[in-house]
Parts: sequence; structure tokens; C-alpha cells
Amino acid sequence: MPLPTDAAFVPHHRLHASSLLLCCATLLGGCALPPLDHRTESTAITPAEAAATPLGRAVAAALAGHSGLSGIHPLNNAHAAFAARMHLARTAQRTLDVQYYIWRNDLTGTLLLEALHEAADRGVRVRLLLDDNGLSGMDELLAAMDAHPQVEVRIFNPFVLRQPKALNFLTDFRRLNRRMHNKSFTADGVATIIGGRNVGDEYFGATDGVLFADLDVIAIGPAAADVAHDFDRYWASASAYPVDRLVPPVSVERLHELAGSARAVEQNPAAGAYIAALREVPDVQHMLDGTLEFEWAATRIVSDDPAKALGEASRNTLVAHQLREILGEPRRELDLVSPYFVPSTAGTAYFSQLAEKGVTVRVLTNALEATDVAAVHSGYAKRRKALLEAGVDLYELRRSAAPIKKEGRAGPFGSSGSSLHAKTFGVDASRVFVGSFNFDPRSANLNTELGFVIDSPALAGRIESTFATVVPEAAYQVKLDEQGKLYWLERRGDEVVRYDTEPNTSWWRRLGIWFLSILPIESML
Repeated sequence: MPLPTDAAFVPHHRLHASSLLLCCATLLGGCALPPLDHRTESTAITPAEAAATPLGRAVAAALAGHSGLSGIHPLNNAHAAFAARMHLARTAQRTLDVQYYIWRNDLTGTLLLEALHEAADRGVRVRLLLDDNGLSGMDELLAAMDAHPQVEVRIFNPFVLRQPKALNFLTDFRRLNRRMHNKSFTADGVATIIGGRNVGDEYFGATDGVLFADLDVIAIGPAAADVAHDFDRYWASASAYPVDRLVPPVSVERLHELAGSARAVEQNPAAGAYIAALREVPDVQHMLDGTLEFEWAATRIVSDDPAKALGEASRNTLVAHQLREILGEPRRELDLVSPYFVPSTAGTAYFSQLAEKGVTVRVLTNALEATDVAAVHSGYAKRRKALLEAGVDLYELRRSAAPIKKEGRAGPFGSSGSSLHAKTFGVDASRVFVGSFNFDPRSANLNTELGFVIDSPALAGRIESTFATVVPEAAYQVKLDEQGKLYWLERRGDEVVRYDTEPNTSWWRRLGIWFLSILPIESML
């Protein structure tokens, strides 16, 4: 994900601003990260311990009947994705290992944090690992969580100066430009949720603005055990700092305020759909009673070496390399969904070569009107013509005034009235990737990522079917005319509307995208 672009401050006088920047740079230059020695050592519980939990006992018979396979259950519905995390937190008896890039201090973030607090009060060991770039105004709250005897909070790749964080980039840009983009929520080492969603209202559909159409999966079996052990790697990595070494201590009594905030959220009409989802979307309860439908498939974890955050990982430990090794070359088709699709020169050549060999390559990304990061769109926009000339099919998800509420029509990527945030692709209608990896230089080279490659014709077939049915109705198809100029087609039932410029955008926004596209910033997108 791109770094925040909000200005740290607005100076009134250039001289005063320059002096302030110089002072801040001098101050930061004298600061250093705290030592990592004497961190508490902890690891995932053993398979025998996991099997003895209520979750472990509930899935034991199903796992025994599918030896070596993992059970996969998609969570494309935003409310179901929220409810599943809440129910896992409430069901866990031994451990909760939680890892995210962004955690918002909003409605859903408050409810989920309080669910972790309540689990800790029951005696569950909670380990919370969060990337520092995705946190805002939560230092005291996280320090209070860490003060609980059953909770430990670590911050990944932290900023030395806590406020305003942006000033840290003046002296330590190379390190801070690398982020932990992984997302996982694992209960008792038995069940895990991974995918594209962070923790925040926009990811669970609780805002009045952009709804990020997204995709997670619940996994049980070997895949869940793999995520539990991968969490251990990150937890013990050289970039994971105990929060109590970064911020002043806070009394555990501060957690009473968190409980009060959660009760207030529960009474807030804006959270009504989420409270209702806890009653009406009982996926975890169905897992406990053996009625949740799983797709049973060989599932392999792909995860970057956490040393990537320090620029010290070898190439063969990176997700991009692992995906190539596992998937090989598509022979018939590649259906790719990525909100931040920046193929770069190498990626454009790769997709073009596949198309020229007769492989059907279809890409769904955000239209300019739907994207939340214009700079990333510029990195994609300058590659469109070359991709289309090679025979790649490009679709750009529209943004409409209101999300479609019926998930059945929306397909595995959520509502067509949304900004796309899912990261998934299907290969030859037989294998599918779900995770945090975007097809952009940042995911490939800078951020750490996590996902599953699932050998499942059923799941891959859903992506193929969605491209054949839902995508043409929910997205613009980008085409080239005889003069080599781009145009966009929008299907409205039997009517097809043509646009000769990017739909529903102003000339100045298009000019801005063009300007960004000529800047040498692609490697950071």
C-alpha cells in the first residue's frame, strides 16, 4: 500500500518551516530504535494442545476425513467477515494471534479490540502484531492492552517519533518505506482468517463512503497451522518491537474505557448492521456444530521472509518468487483481480507474452472514479495501451452511488458499488490465490505479504464465472480503437455506452494522473 500523503503541517513562513524541519531532522538523527534483547519468547501452541480446544474438537472429524487437505470457506460478504472475526475471538480458549497492516480506532476496530480484551480476561493468550504505518492515535490504547497480563502487543517497523510520524521519513525513509502488509486472525492454532481486509469500517462496509469490495477465507487444517507458525516468524523477527519500549506505560485500567467505548458502539445505530451480523451470520457457530461448508483442497501458504522489511531477504524467500514456483506458467487462462495493479515494464512483458501465446488474460482493477489512490492508478494507466495491444482484457470496476446489497449478484469480489480491494487470481480454472499481495512493485519488492495458493477447481471456477458474467456488468471494459486510442464501454442491460475519456472524471484529475505517470515513482507504487 502506498504511504500516507497527508501533510504533517502547513507552515506560515518558509523560513520558520525550514528551521523547524532542520530541528526535527537533528532531533530524529539523535533518536534510535530501542534494543530488542530480552523480549518475551512465545510460540504457537502444539497440535495436541490445539486439538484439545473446543475449536479443535469441533473440526477433528472433518479433518480426519480429508487427510492432508485444508478446509476453505470464502468470506466475500463484508458483514460475515466482521462477524467471523468476532466469533473466533469469542470462541478461542487458548490463543489468539492477530496480525494486521491497518487497525482503525473506529466502530469495527473498537469492537474487535474489545473482543480481544474479553478473550484475555477469560485467560486466552493474545498476541497482537500491527504495522506502525497503519496505526493512528492508538498508542495509549495499545499500551493499555499490553499492560494486561494475558496480552502482548508488538509494533512492526516502528516510527521513533510517535507524533507526527511523517517527520520520521526525513531521516529514515529507506527503512520506513517498507511495511508489513500481512493480514491474519488465528484462533487456538485451529482456524485462521486471511485475505485482503484490514480492520476498519471501510473494510467491513460500515462507512457511508467507499466500501472496499474484498475477499477473505476461513481456513482449518494444515493451512491454519502454517499461518500460526508463520506468525511466530514475524513475532520473533528483528522488526517486531514490544509496544512498551516505544510508548510510555499506561495502566490496564484504561481498558475500562475501551469496554465503555465498545458498549457505546453497540448502542450506536451506525453499528446496527454489525451487531445484527453477530446474530445472523453464525459461520463460526456452524463450524462448531459441523455444518459449515468447506472446500477441501491442498493449500500452500506463501509468505515473505520478515527480513524483507529490512531489505535483507533473499530473492527465493519472496512471495513473488514462491508464486512463480508454485503456479508455473498458465496454459489456458489467467484471471486476475487487483485494486492496485501496477504491472511495471517486466509485468507488462509477462502478461503480454502470455496473451500472445494464446492464454486468455483478464484483469479487473479499479477505475479512476473508484480508486482510493490516484498515484497507483497512474502507474497502471501508462501500461494500458501496451497490454491491450498484446491482447490482454482489461476491466475497471465502476463506482456507483450505492452498494448492491445482495451478495449473490456481486460474486466473490463483493459489491459492484464499491472500490475494489480484493487481491486474488485464478489460473487455468484449477488454482486460486487469496491474500494480501497486490500486483505492484510495492508488494513485490518492499512490503511483506501473505496468502494461500489453493488447488481448487471449484473456487477458481467461481472467479472464471464472475469474469464471464458479473464483471462485464459491474466494470468498464477498456478497448483500443483503430487509431490506437483508448475508450471505455459500460453495459447497462441491453444498452452499451461508450466513453472516450475515463468515465465520470474531471479533466484536471485526468491531467493529474498523466503528470504522476511521467514521474519516476513507479518503484514505490
